[in-house]
Amino acid sequence: MKTLKVTASQDISTGSGITVAVVDSGTYPHPDLLRNLAKGSSFVTGENGNGQNDRFGHGTEMAALIAAHGRGTRGVLGIAPSSKILPLKISNSKAAPASEMAEAIQYATERNAAVINVSAAIGPSFEVQDAVSSALDSDAVVVASVGNTASSAVVGYPAAIDGVLAVGAVGRDGNYTRSSLRTSKVAICAPGVDITTAEPRQKYVDIGGTSPATAIVSGAVALVRAKFPELSAKNIIHRLTATADDIGPPGRDDECGFGRLNIVKALTANVPPLEGQESEAPSPSATGTATAVGPQFATPTSGAAKSDERAGGGSVLLFGGLAGVLAAGGVLAVMVLRRRRRG
Repeated sequence: MKTLKVTASQDISTGSGITVAVVDSGTYPHPDLLRNLAKGSSFVTGENGNGQNDRFGHGTEMAALIAAHGRGTRGVLGIAPSSKILPLKISNSKAAPASEMAEAIQYATERNAAVINVSAAIGPSFEVQDAVSSALDSDAVVVASVGNTASSAVVGYPAAIDGVLAVGAVGRDGNYTRSSLRTSKVAICAPGVDITTAEPRQKYVDIGGTSPATAIVSGAVALVRAKFPELSAKNIIHRLTATADDIGPPGRDDECGFGRLNIVKALTANVPPLEGQESEAPSPSATGTATAVGPQFATPTSGAAKSDERAGGGSVLLFGGLAGVLAAGGVLAVMVLRRRRRG
């Protein structure tokens, strides 16, 4: 939280009025998140529901990073604690058909979600591409993880789709972590190392990878959209990337794109709009205070995001933030992440 200066950013905006769709394994009504949890939907075959059932835990973890409000001085605090989560369940495990992801993204678009978080990666899919194109045409900001080196050598969908805000990860030192996939598609990086968040039921867990980094960026998007409601999705992304801290070679690179997320600067800097786009007259900020303990950044771990190379339908999805990576002599070995549960 100190690295991101979240307290300072939440003095400017808390994401009020912004709905973030979380396309994932569902979102459990954790006490730290309950007030900000809307009724969504399940797209799992043969299952009905409002998306508030999470057997796997990943969706709850992402939702809490985005919008957890904590409980006074207890619990965890998300990046945008006044935003709303629209839980869209597409899986009960780490795998799901691409068709379910596409349906969930389309559902989010039809319900006017301002931000769509996809902390996952699949192989190329016409269905997902069409759904993302519809979301972008509707002025939603689609935020997706580029994937992790534990399981993929190429960036998956939807991060590979033009117009999507593709997210990589940095470590505790604020620099690119090699567990995050290197790709020309990455636009920005955020903390993705041992992030503390909420999970079912009233538990807490440390996770890592480009999945939590993506959720953190989605929270930042919610803050900026609340602060500048007149800006288009393209200009929201432009504002975030233009104010990112350049941490690699000068200019855009394949490690962290334009750099490391700087939320306060994104909320306060004078950023000229993209050519042909609207001006950026500041709007009243969404303000609020919160005293809950936020996610902490500790020792490195990374997630696993699978990319299936088959084009078309039926691609396999793997959520990130589920496995650690050990690199020795150029060989990558996948280990199960040891979850340190609290509470």
